[in-house]
Amino acid sequence: MPRFVYAVILAGLTLTGCTGTRSAQQPTSEPSGNVAPEGGARVVQPGAPGESPRVVQPGAPGEGSRPLNESLLTARPMPYTEADVAFMQGMIGHHAQALDMTALIADRTERQDLILMGRRMEISQKSEIELMQKWLRDRDEQVPESTAHHMMHGHAEAMPGMLSLAQMKELEDASGDEFYRLWLEYMIQHHQGAIIMVGELLASEGAAQETDIFRFADAVEEDQTMEIQRMRQMLANLR
Repeated sequence: MPRFVYAVILAGLTLTGCTGTRSAQQPTSEPSGNVAPEGGARVVQPGAPGESPRVVQPGAPGEGSRPLNESLLTARPMPYTEADVAFMQGMIGHHAQALDMTALIADRTERQDLILMGRRMEISQKSEIELMQKWLRDRDEQVPESTAHHMMHGHAEAMPGMLSLAQMKELEDASGDEFYRLWLEYMIQHHQGAIIMVGELLASEGAAQETDIFRFADAVEEDQTMEIQRMRQMLANLR
């Protein structure tokens, strides 16, 4: 019976070191999952009847293939860094303040475009908070409260884009078109802060190598950039 060779290319994706914000340098590829594969091209060679298949690595021209030790095929978990943990912990409080802002909409404006935007943000931000909490719990890291209140006493200004107590009070006291304008301006500020946080994460050596956190940070930047564009258009229409 003829034997067939099935080539299985196990190419690791390479994520180059990121410096600066994502707008300054876009990663060329996503990290290769939560594992770090070894070696280059490999070939799975079926065994004879009753034998297990072998995994071999082709040699250079003129050289024979060599079987790979099973230990070399075992994937190693990608490490996460303190910067990854700090990003997730900080972004929980950051998202929580956005939820405080969306909660003000219903009683202060009848504009449907803002009402719908607030609902979409509420759904996405709550979902992302749950994702971040799970990421931290799965790694036995501290999970902060999912409210912005504990961050509003001396720490708010340390978080990029976070509204101060005075700004939140101004927003709470506004209504009608004034609330509409303020809410959009402050949420743009808030979103820009989240994008800065992503840039700081990617500028940290060794950070965002895990697939989960890379994809999350990438989604935060992409989604909030799109929402900023939409909010700027809403402001332009108001004027």
